[in-house]
Amino acid sequence: MRKLKLQVQMTVDGFIAGPNGEMDFMVWNWDDELKNYVNDLTEPVDCIILGRKLAEGFIPYWASVAANPDDSEFASGKKFTDTHKVVFTQTLEKSEWDNTVLAKGNLVDEITKLKQQDGKDIIVYGGQGKTASSALVLARANKIPSFCSMIGCRMVRPLTGKNP
Repeated sequence: MRKLKLQVQMTVDGFIAGPNGEMDFMVWNWDDELKNYVNDLTEPVDCIILGRKLAEGFIPYWASVAANPDDSEFASGKKFTDTHKVVFTQTLEKSEWDNTVLAKGNLVDEITKLKQQDGKDIIVYGGQGKTASSALVLARANKIPSFCSMIGCRMVRPLTGKNP
């Protein structure tokens, strides 16, 4: 059975967004050790799971990076753009993105089906929506890598999706 991984950046006290969805605490100036760690996580992945809200920014951003060979993140852009993606949504009727299908069924059932298919690892990229928190709460992830930003934020949204 395929491995399911959940990757999310969160604060030391376990929060992933501000009360209005702000994610300005996230760290992007990664050192080589963290870059290698993330590369090791994503290398064996051939399926990315996203919620609709995260997908609406994630997919176009990485497609623009993949379209520019001079971009310092070009290799990552190609990986994310070329990798099969499953977007959980209740509102979209069709996918506007390449290599992407929509999932409208029960999250547990859909992820269980994906895990039973042949293939490499599956990664869920965490956002503030229901997909990442449901994957965690339902304990379907075999590996839960997270990057802790060394700040404490109160009055922000925890990974479980419930406000404090």
